[in-house]
Amino acid sequence: MTQQQAEYDVLVVGGSGVDTVVRVDSLPVPLADSVHVGPIEEWPGHTGGNVALGTRALGLKVALLDCVGDDWIGARVRERLAEGDVEFVPLISPAGTRRAVNLVDATGRRMSFYDSRDPDDLRMPRDLYLPRLRGTRHVHLSITNFTRFLYDDIEDLGVPVSTDLHDWDGLAEHHRDFALRSDLVFLSAAGAGEGTPALMREILRSGRAHTVVATAGADGSYVLTRDGGPTPHHVAAVTPPAPVVDSNVDELTLTKAARALVVYRPALPQNELAQQARLAAATARYRARARGRRLPEDGGPSARG
Repeated sequence: MTQQQAEYDVLVVGGSGVDTVVRVDSLPVPLADSVHVGPIEEWPGHTGGNVALGTRALGLKVALLDCVGDDWIGARVRERLAEGDVEFVPLISPAGTRRAVNLVDATGRRMSFYDSRDPDDLRMPRDLYLPRLRGTRHVHLSITNFTRFLYDDIEDLGVPVSTDLHDWDGLAEHHRDFALRSDLVFLSAAGAGEGTPALMREILRSGRAHTVVATAGADGSYVLTRDGGPTPHHVAAVTPPAPVVDSNVDELTLTKAARALVVYRPALPQNELAQQARLAAATARYRARARGRRLPEDGGPSARG
């Protein structure tokens, strides 16, 4: 498919919802009948929504397909995507729209209570997604269960695909299909800890990925490619000039890498991806200055599948 033939640069599937962000002094929260907190905020997005909004803000043609409820939470998602000029194709699910309640402490650490809502047998109709798969240059799958069933068609069409495994420890079976069947894989180092480099190598060795990126909060991020040697390339974090609460730095890295992947299709040079990670860090620094908020170690309260 040539760029002239493509209707979309990036098609995002799954992963929209609303976060309720509650800021607390420290985690864990002391056991008490009630705790006084600052303003409680609602953030429409989740990973799928934020990736779609981010790639659109970078000037790409973007669409998001997802299952949402006919409820006020789904309405917030639709409104936010419309504000961001993202084409949204919703499939109404009787289970309702995903949401999460995130406790975020003064250092940016997060404890998330995630309500995925989707029943195990939820599927996206093929006649809804297949024409759009045929019309995109790149697809990003959130790790919602129904999206795994798109991989066969994606591979048949030869469309490059990315995913974000979040805090996968390398053991949970839910993530494995996404890890091994995607070309560009993101994950958080919070899951595997010191075993993250080995997990990155295993994803490259056992799957189809050509690039794996591990975000590590205040430690920056790590990039590993098939042709870049066995040691992940470290990209340092940028020190924010002011307290930050939500920079979504992991999603900034992902959206900038997705843009680079569209430009460099089908392979993404390691030096180019490292440059996109540095640009994401710089963007997070700019947003820190503009919004006066704290940089979360895990990439912000809105990192959801």
